[in-house]
Amino acid sequence: MNEKMKAVGLYTYLPIDHPESLVDVEMDKPVPGKKDLLVNVKAVSINPVDTKVRGPKEGVEKEPKILGWDVSGVVAETGSEVTMFKEGDEVYYAGSISRPGGNSEFHLVDERIAAHKPKTLSYEEAAAMPLTSLTAWEGLFDRLGISLQPEENEGKSILIIGAAGGVGSIALQLAKWAGLAVIGTASRTETEDWAKRHGADFTISHYEDFLPQLKKVGLDEADYIFCLNSTDQHWEKMMEAIAPQGKVCSIVETSTPLNISLLQQKSVTFIMEFMFTRSLFETEDMIKQHEILSVMGKMFDDGMIKTTLTETLKPFNSESMKKAHSKLESGKMIGKVVVSNSK
Repeated sequence: MNEKMKAVGLYTYLPIDHPESLVDVEMDKPVPGKKDLLVNVKAVSINPVDTKVRGPKEGVEKEPKILGWDVSGVVAETGSEVTMFKEGDEVYYAGSISRPGGNSEFHLVDERIAAHKPKTLSYEEAAAMPLTSLTAWEGLFDRLGISLQPEENEGKSILIIGAAGGVGSIALQLAKWAGLAVIGTASRTETEDWAKRHGADFTISHYEDFLPQLKKVGLDEADYIFCLNSTDQHWEKMMEAIAPQGKVCSIVETSTPLNISLLQQKSVTFIMEFMFTRSLFETEDMIKQHEILSVMGKMFDDGMIKTTLTETLKPFNSESMKKAHSKLESGKMIGKVVVSNSK
């Protein structure tokens, strides 16, 4: 008889205030594949990908669909070809969008996209970090091609749109560490203060044109733009503010066609970042996510980067998950919310 475990999932795609938007379920405990870690989940964080996947749409699932792509926990079992981890290791990771998520007692993850949990962070603090850390790192250094050598970035600037959110909070810190002049967009006193505490030299409003505001803080343009909020809404403002031969990266899909001709005159590079690409397509460099999280783990332990956890919810059940989804969907979330399974 298969061993069972508790989880939080969905069968139908509903608004979060519907009683059955997320439900408590019982499932078979998963069995690790060759390169898998079976992780005893201690905490998960909620991200926009959770609310997008859960949001209202057609279709009914025969088996419960499990969300949750930010996990920290303890390795309970390893697959036959696992080489980097052993039972009892504390890990953190974002997982793969093509596999069941981590909102469950036990969860499977490929070892190539997991890393040892930072020693100085609690399970809750660690769970807040993988997805946003990977997205920020890949966006800045893999997609925009920003140098990891601060001296090479002297005199260069970056505009981060949506600076107080989960990804923005890490991108600010990494951009500052990389030696850039950092400008973040924020719309309220609380988000302006948060952005400045996490690395922004200046904040500007995302409701107004960017270029005049940049000029007010002494910048004629931005060498890089990292768009973490509404690509469509900010497109023309970004094209006006980006430097000739500058680079723009967005993590937000568009709902309307973009006028890409605006890229031409300045020879601007535009690129998208999707944190799940490496695991979804099992790219040859999939292990890069293990490497990034390992480097970030050392940065957390050395105090160079701070966790962005702002709220922890308990117990680990559907009611807590619903509260977390509601907070995220309010649009006023600062930092990250985590649901804890730690005793």
